[in-house]
Amino acid sequence: MDIIKNPSEIEKKSMEIIRPYVENIFKNEDEIKVASRIIHAAGDVDYAKIIRIHNDAILSAKKAITNGKNVYTDVEMVRTGINKKRLSVYGGKVFCKIADENVADNAKKFGITRSIAAMRAFGEELNESVVAIGNAPTALFEVLRLIEEENISPAVIIGIPVGFVGAAESKAALMKNGKIPFITVEGTKGGSPIAVAAFNAILYQI
Repeated sequence: MDIIKNPSEIEKKSMEIIRPYVENIFKNEDEIKVASRIIHAAGDVDYAKIIRIHNDAILSAKKAITNGKNVYTDVEMVRTGINKKRLSVYGGKVFCKIADENVADNAKKFGITRSIAAMRAFGEELNESVVAIGNAPTALFEVLRLIEEENISPAVIIGIPVGFVGAAESKAALMKNGKIPFITVEGTKGGSPIAVAAFNAILYQI
């Protein structure tokens, strides 16, 4: 058995394997690259059928990044996975408040999840930003509430929470909302590595 040991060759071969699954589904090379990175992170070509990319999502994300806007995440895994050095070239930073003491106190006080409390604490900071959610459906539901009730307007939402309670419903609500460009995955699949892969795929295109 011949083992490919060169990292760039491994990546190249991976993308060659993935390509046939995405090239007839997605509209342009930018979308193909994002979808391919998601599939690569998941190790699952079946993702090709359930990835959903809003027509304006990639362009909106690129504009936000190059304009130095920040990225707001639901969990540390997403914050850690984003290429912060590359993002900082354009002036942006990545924030997560899930471990913030005030967030924990408010979650307990109001009987809500920390993810809800964290997104609520960001508030107007989310305007014109990139929101990247890879774990908590409640975080995505809260962002959608902020959009509807408080006129918060992120540039794009990468909303890919995972799980069996609320994940599919939150992503369906994101797609139905229609106000903010999005990248998501239908159903229960998703997770922090998938959200990170989607964001970094856009970042690397700039």
